[in-house]
Amino acid sequence: MAGKGTVVACRNFNATDDAEVLYKAMKGLGTNEDAILQLLSSRSNHQRQDIKHAYKTLFGKDLVDNLKGELGGKFETLIVAMMTAPLAYDVSSLRNAIKGAGTEEKVLVEILASRSPQQVKEIVAAYRKEYDDDLEEDISGDTSGHFKRLLVILLQANRQSGVQSELIESDAQTLFQAGEHKFGTDEQTFVTILGNRSAEHLRKVFDAYMKLSGFEMEESIKRETSGSLQDLLLAVVKCARSIPAYFAETLYYSMKGAGTDDNTLIRAMVTRSEVDLMDVRTEFRKLFACSLFSMIKGDTGGDFRKALLLLCGGDDA
Repeated sequence: MAGKGTVVACRNFNATDDAEVLYKAMKGLGTNEDAILQLLSSRSNHQRQDIKHAYKTLFGKDLVDNLKGELGGKFETLIVAMMTAPLAYDVSSLRNAIKGAGTEEKVLVEILASRSPQQVKEIVAAYRKEYDDDLEEDISGDTSGHFKRLLVILLQANRQSGVQSELIESDAQTLFQAGEHKFGTDEQTFVTILGNRSAEHLRKVFDAYMKLSGFEMEESIKRETSGSLQDLLLAVVKCARSIPAYFAETLYYSMKGAGTDDNTLIRAMVTRSEVDLMDVRTEFRKLFACSLFSMIKGDTGGDFRKALLLLCGGDDA
């Protein structure tokens, strides 16, 4: 089932014309931020890459460098994210999460739990090409315990496909024995099963687990584990159930409470905008008492808000 994005390719696209519009928007005194955000939010990522080439061809300058020179703060971070090809964006997000001061575990969790095995393979290869480093080694050197083990399993990108009917009951039973039914939790069992079975298989296991234990899988994980491992297990379970619902929650909690987690808000809006942001909006409306649009509107300001609302693409009142 293909998801629906909010950002689609512009039909009468002309990269040279767009490059000239952007050049004019940045030329002379003051920057026309509005022209920049209106144009870029109505082009697909692929078209934005073409605009970069056209810009360099026309002006001998790097468009992203020019944008960075003219913009600032989180609006700049958002525009630069929109100008980055999706694979390169995932790779640099992971690199920054590992190499920054302290590991930003939530970035590792979000990307590795939500991307398909094929995408993970591409990420690993692109990471090696870009940095001449091994992503698995870098992540292993920065994490520990069962949290590390599950990340390593996800990095193998060998998740099974289809449903193995004969294993549904035994998987549910094994998870029950490893958690609710045991004094102390056998984390390895959770890690192995949740890291290797397909999403459609896991959904059936969760149903069987509920019948068997009387608990939703998520409830047991919350009771049986803690810290980063809990965050990762929950993300894997939620993504097996519904990736759009997982991102709806991710977006909600990036804005809920004191202060906004701008980096998560930017990452989720940009990476889902052409994948399934329409579906994310639908799930958001089902899960929470407001729309994604209204929450962004109430939580952000200025050009940053304008650009995010254009990516959001509409209100679900």
